[in-house]
Amino acid sequence: MHKKLAALIVAIGMTSAALAGCGAAQQAAAPAADAAAESAVDTAESKAEEAVESAVESTAESAVESAAETAEEAEAQVTKGEVTYTIDMTQYEKGKVVRVWLPVAQSNEYQTVDDDPSYDFVQSENIKTEITTDALGNKMLYVEWSADAEPADRTGSCSFHAERPEIIAPAEYKEEGTIEGLDLEKYLEPSSTIPVDGVVKEQADKICEGKETVYDKARAIYDWIYDNMNRDEAVTGCGTGDVCALLDSKGGKCTDINSVFIGLCRAEGIPAREMFGIRMNADDITKNQHCWAQFYLPGTGWVSADAADVLKAVLKNEWSKDDAEALETKEYYWGSCDSQRVELSQGRDVVLEPAQAGEPLNNFGYPYAEVDGEAIDYYTPDAFVYSISFVADAE
Repeated sequence: MHKKLAALIVAIGMTSAALAGCGAAQQAAAPAADAAAESAVDTAESKAEEAVESAVESTAESAVESAAETAEEAEAQVTKGEVTYTIDMTQYEKGKVVRVWLPVAQSNEYQTVDDDPSYDFVQSENIKTEITTDALGNKMLYVEWSADAEPADRTGSCSFHAERPEIIAPAEYKEEGTIEGLDLEKYLEPSSTIPVDGVVKEQADKICEGKETVYDKARAIYDWIYDNMNRDEAVTGCGTGDVCALLDSKGGKCTDINSVFIGLCRAEGIPAREMFGIRMNADDITKNQHCWAQFYLPGTGWVSADAADVLKAVLKNEWSKDDAEALETKEYYWGSCDSQRVELSQGRDVVLEPAQAGEPLNNFGYPYAEVDGEAIDYYTPDAFVYSISFVADAE
């Protein structure tokens, strides 16, 4: 209750009680006294009503302002702009067949992307360019230069426009029903680096002991990763996500840390998936690849969980895991996800379209290239020259 309003009500009560307590004295008083008393009551009541109305209006206005401020604070941030690949394969002599696959973002429930990416290459009878989709649904630009192509012609670019809003954690995590009939089986399957039996299942059972619900199990896994794993800057790229090795080393980067989350969830029968993409947070984003995770909660749907970004923030900011900032970041990335990223692909053990000559890819978060059927290391800039840029839309 508003303090001023309460004080006024008390004052009115005291005035009424005093007047009612006059009894016989009031009966003996002169009519002028009665009139004065009635006038005082009327005046007090009138002022009280005015004060009450003023207090109510003031309280209502404050509530509206507070609600507006809260809504403004909770409004999802949006990142949008153009992502551009530029590639240069001129260093290989004439007579070699050069093939390149570039992952291209596409629209889904979390992002909006132009349907037709633009690309610019020197066109001749010695080059083939096409937009393709692999068996997992990943979209890509495929470029092939024949052995007759001039080395100087093996350059080009590809661009797409993306818009992605921040994911805000649900106000309530509802859990009801099961996953039966929802076609989620593929999110329970193992991959070459993510087994769901053996030591992975053993560790998952230990973490989830005593937990009955999907939510509690997934949260226990997330908490365990936060408490027991750390980001390791010595790891190349985003890491490989070899879960068995990671349960021993407990250090890695985003693919490593979130693969552990995926593997432990799947071992407990919880559908989980990884998204591979790139951050839209700078002009030059060539080295800004990232992967993040989600698990499926029946009754709510897919829920974000990015323990890797939490542990990265802990390391970069030199926080203790008990620091308030670290714990706040941990809670944010449980259910929420920032807007400065765009998903390029999903899935592991990827066979591209058309199929690469080499082994299936661990993931398709980076450009991939082959020269005469030999895979080129995308971590080696002298062998595979490419850059990725981001230009934010003008506000």
